[in-house]
Amino acid sequence: MTVLIDTPVTDRPTPVRPHAPVLPSPVQVPVQAPAGDRLAELHRIREQVAAGPSRRATEAQRARGKLTVRERLELLFDEGSFTEIEPLRRHRAQGFGLEDKKPYGDGVVTGWGTVHGRTVFAFAHDFRAFGGSLGEAHAQKIHKIMDLALDAGAPLVSLSDGAGARIQEGVTALAGYGGIFQRNVRASGVIPQISVILGPAAGGAAYSPALTDFVFMVEDTAQMFITGPDVVQAVTGEAVSHNQLGGAQVHGSVSGVAHFVHDNEADCLAEVRYLLSLLPANNREAPPAEPTDDPVDRAADRLRELVPANPNQAYDMAEVIAELVDDGELLQVHEGWARNVIVALARIDGQVVGIVANQPQHFAGVLDISASEKAARFVQFCDAFNIPLVTLVDVPGFLPGVDQEHNGIIRHGAKLLYAYCNATVPRIQLILRKAYGGAYIVMDSRSIGADLSYAWPGNEIAVMGAEGAANVIFRRDINAADDPDAMRAQKIEEYKSELMHPYYAAERGLVDDVIDPAETREVLARALAMLRAKYRALPSRKHGNQPA
Repeated sequence: MTVLIDTPVTDRPTPVRPHAPVLPSPVQVPVQAPAGDRLAELHRIREQVAAGPSRRATEAQRARGKLTVRERLELLFDEGSFTEIEPLRRHRAQGFGLEDKKPYGDGVVTGWGTVHGRTVFAFAHDFRAFGGSLGEAHAQKIHKIMDLALDAGAPLVSLSDGAGARIQEGVTALAGYGGIFQRNVRASGVIPQISVILGPAAGGAAYSPALTDFVFMVEDTAQMFITGPDVVQAVTGEAVSHNQLGGAQVHGSVSGVAHFVHDNEADCLAEVRYLLSLLPANNREAPPAEPTDDPVDRAADRLRELVPANPNQAYDMAEVIAELVDDGELLQVHEGWARNVIVALARIDGQVVGIVANQPQHFAGVLDISASEKAARFVQFCDAFNIPLVTLVDVPGFLPGVDQEHNGIIRHGAKLLYAYCNATVPRIQLILRKAYGGAYIVMDSRSIGADLSYAWPGNEIAVMGAEGAANVIFRRDINAADDPDAMRAQKIEEYKSELMHPYYAAERGLVDDVIDPAETREVLARALAMLRAKYRALPSRKHGNQPA
């Protein structure tokens, strides 16, 4: 309370007798409303905050097929657990009509709650206020929640539905994005960061999701691009729609920007919750274990039939993984992009594992540029967050071709090699069938640091396939033979028997054991249990310089 005292002005101070009481001067007390009125005002403001900027804006949001920001947060968090901060924040900008429009929250809701009982932080754009665009106050709210998440060591989820930088606020809006990017990078590898795109994410708004660990998108309503269709047409003459340029299907299957694509917001946010249940809170913790009724020693007899003996015959590697993991449940990451390799999170004996596997059903499981990048990124994530890696190998090599070479298969393939060599988490390799050439080395072989390597009885580990090898080694013999085809067949069998029999690598210590496919689940579970306390330090350095 401000106290105003009327003091008479004189040339000399008024004498005061010793021990005489000093009487207070007249006091002017500001008039205050009764406490009940103040509480009523607070309740009215809170109701306004919860309702959003206007009924018309809410109706427009629903007309677009989108939920409101608070409905989304209710789906993400455990019931009643969300705590909002700075709901009364308003911008201070002047000009262009902003001084007459100051909605509470400034177009973003920030706070924390629990997901499956574990603390998670979030910020969510409210498209109903300024189109969810980012201004100075808006950015400061996001900065604060990002700092809190990092300090508390808990995951951060962003629900993006905004039109980019707030043009009316000029460079201060751009500076706000810079603060977000800096915090994304600082939190990288420290806490899980998940971006959920539920509307437009254009320009600077697209870069923050690209810096996070996982990106979810909803079909039809979500788009991401650096420059929109109008700019593209003005500069290049190409006419393209928002979805054709940066829709969920484009980023889920062509660009690889989106890790998960869903039909609607409810399914999308349910999958975010499931993903969070598989992740540790931060890089100092182990992933959460869950009890399972699926016996560790369950015999997976079906594995003996799933993989054909013919190395050129396709099969679905996802079915193999389902036989190995608890209850057949796995969460595929980037399922629609670079489908010749599978990366997934699952549990074996209740413990979370990351799985990298060639997919013979697509391009024979060959490694190419996209597959290498997909797997490398996943390996790095698992290593950052203490998730053991199981690598299932059935690879004929790297994809040959002019386009692959000209587009940098060497440096892109090296990303996967770098990621594995740099990983210190438990690493187990399983060779199901063929493993040829440099691709065998790159798929976490013992020579680049796998802790254990197992193989099935039908494995073929070699520099190349027997046919190609025979054509090179025995070219002269084949050409000089009276029956070249018969000679070629003979030499192929000779090469196989000498260098490609199932026990060749095991005899030389490059494979730890050759196992019955039906026993694979039990073998993996025991190996992972033994490696759970593994610790390996990296050389002292600021950071490595991984391939670009």
